[in-house]
Amino acid sequence: MKIEALHVGMKTRHPQYGVGIVKTVSEKTAQIRFDEGEKTVDPELSGLAPGEPLATLTGLDLPLPQLIRTTLDAALDRLGFDRPDSVVDQLGPRWHNGKAVLHPADPALQTKEIPLETFFHKVVGIRNQLRVLEQKINAHEKLSDGEKVEMQQYISRCYGSLTTFNILFRNREDQFTS
Repeated sequence: MKIEALHVGMKTRHPQYGVGIVKTVSEKTAQIRFDEGEKTVDPELSGLAPGEPLATLTGLDLPLPQLIRTTLDAALDRLGFDRPDSVVDQLGPRWHNGKAVLHPADPALQTKEIPLETFFHKVVGIRNQLRVLEQKINAHEKLSDGEKVEMQQYISRCYGSLTTFNILFRNREDQFTS
């Protein structure tokens, strides 16, 4: 493998040391962190290879900004990040322009009013972050299956606690399920 092909953070595979992450790259060598520790490696002489699939985009009939925008939109969609206006579309019509009112027990304290669109956006944000956490747990390399199941149970309990807010959703498939 040529030194020019390496970049910091890249996953590599070494015939003797196994999989590692590139920490620094110099003119002829790279500092790579393996399970056994950091090693200085000459990628051209050591048999170093990429540790993850690589993509080469040649002959692509698509402007680069459009490719980046499409890729970014797909990634954000997959991670569950929504545009604020699309979140409000999930809010049931009877709640549009509504407000949540919090009255403190002490009458000397001020009442707090929150637009339901803002409140709903926060609830959906919690749901989306729980989905991302769930994906990260399930894909985690170092967690055992038992640990994944245990953490998954905590997420399920969070979903269960949030079912109170299901009344706000327009569609059942967007609601929390425990």
